[in-house]
Amino acid sequence: MRQSQLEKETYDVAILGSGVAGSLLGAILARHGAKVLLLDAASHPRFAIGESTIPYTLLYLRTLADRYDVPEIKALATFTQTRKTLGERFGVKRHFGFLLHHEGQPQNPRETNEFNTPKNLLNEAAHLFRQDTDSYLFHVAVKYGCKFRQNFPVSDVDFDGSGVTLTGCDAQYRARYVVDASGFRSPLAEKLQLRENPTRLKHHSRSIWNHMLEVTPTDELFQHSPANRPPVPWYEGTVHHMFERGWAWVIAFDNNKWSTNPLCSVGITVDPRRYPKPEDLTPEEDFYRLAAPYPDIARQFETGKPVREWVSTSRLQYSSTHCSGERWFLLSHAAGFIDPLFSRGLSNTAESVNALAWRLLAAVRDDDFSLDRFEFVDRLQQRLFDYNDSLVNAAFISWCDYDLWTAVFRFWAWGANAGCYQIQRALTRFAQDEDDRHFKELEDVPHLGHYWGFNDGFAKAYDSMVEQVDAVEAGRADATGVAHDLYGQIEAADFWPKGFGFAERDIRFISPNPKTFLRMARWARTEADPELGRLMLETGREAIKSRVLKGH
Repeated sequence: MRQSQLEKETYDVAILGSGVAGSLLGAILARHGAKVLLLDAASHPRFAIGESTIPYTLLYLRTLADRYDVPEIKALATFTQTRKTLGERFGVKRHFGFLLHHEGQPQNPRETNEFNTPKNLLNEAAHLFRQDTDSYLFHVAVKYGCKFRQNFPVSDVDFDGSGVTLTGCDAQYRARYVVDASGFRSPLAEKLQLRENPTRLKHHSRSIWNHMLEVTPTDELFQHSPANRPPVPWYEGTVHHMFERGWAWVIAFDNNKWSTNPLCSVGITVDPRRYPKPEDLTPEEDFYRLAAPYPDIARQFETGKPVREWVSTSRLQYSSTHCSGERWFLLSHAAGFIDPLFSRGLSNTAESVNALAWRLLAAVRDDDFSLDRFEFVDRLQQRLFDYNDSLVNAAFISWCDYDLWTAVFRFWAWGANAGCYQIQRALTRFAQDEDDRHFKELEDVPHLGHYWGFNDGFAKAYDSMVEQVDAVEAGRADATGVAHDLYGQIEAADFWPKGFGFAERDIRFISPNPKTFLRMARWARTEADPELGRLMLETGREAIKSRVLKGH
């Protein structure tokens, strides 16, 4: 092998990995004049999962587009714009759907939940066909001036007082700062021995996944009465089939009239302590073995035809002691990962890029990459990992009892929804005066890492939920009693809306409509925590104004 040659140019920032995180950051930095180098061990287009979006993710994508003047990012913030800009290969996501299963039994239609996002109202979500999405963002980064090398694995990283040298098979590159957005096999994490061993994360899961043709649409599995059918068909959203200590996903790309993509993303994620990874089975055999005890999960996949090699993992969870150091930062999945449940990976990525980008631009401008500039982003990412860990772990535990699960489900659903109000208000005010302080105020949060980190009452209730669900797992508490207590806290709270479905345990399908919006607005005016009430009414008015302006 010939010796690597040192390139003459010194870049402001080198980014390892040109997936969503690396390309978003690269596009923003280059758009504002930084010299950016994108290095990737593979090339685009390529298979990736992490396809389900949530309103929180979409609002942070809008934030990145508006705050940093990269309008191309906004194409990913609604299903309509995604398919119009990138092509008709994306799935629509009109809801989050959850169906609880028990071994050897048909799925009980009374043990289901659905949380709908109203069509064309602020957060029109999509199932992202990631090979197209990631290629698109990479091309946006190149458009704004990022230099790049694909198929260039970085074999060594060396730091000195003025920057970093990155070595590959045939070249060396110099940069003043390096961001590793390459994922689990992070060269920086390996070089600097940053992985926590064992990880501090308490959740345990492993996963198997693929893309398939001819997956049976979920709704065709059942012949239920109208009262037991959700208001939006299951297949038009992200389907979560849950069972004790595990779940299977169905993320369709062929679930709308525009799609030309016949594929569906499928996978199963289980606790390896209960379902050890077998050494004598292929990943495909393991997938069907895990689905087999649950008749309706098995039926969902029995007609499917895989189009790729199956991917199988050992335990998914990993974490790092630090996300930042002298002239380096570990971004997103290079720093840690929890579980695909609740689709938080992309939202964590967008939130972290938002916090890192303006700091890096200031560091480039000032020629000052001192560690304290990036301490907040390090702390933010670690707290995002920790809260996601506690939420996903609580969900896995709760699937032993439907009532307990519905309480945990409501902590997730309302927390994620309430957090969106804060981002939407910042976006609205920024549109009015272009003052960046509105986004910086989002960082001044007492409970960092929460979806809704501004409310002390919710944070206290959330901690109580986690503690009590942990007690159920340890055998110190009864699931029914804990569910009853959690619903009591929800009912008594002035930060939890009433009459909408977020608080009512007998409502399986949270499905916004004009009447429920009116009830929620009345509650916000008369009974809610005053700050929350003002926030809800302000963002509600903006939503209505937006619908009028768009002609909806």
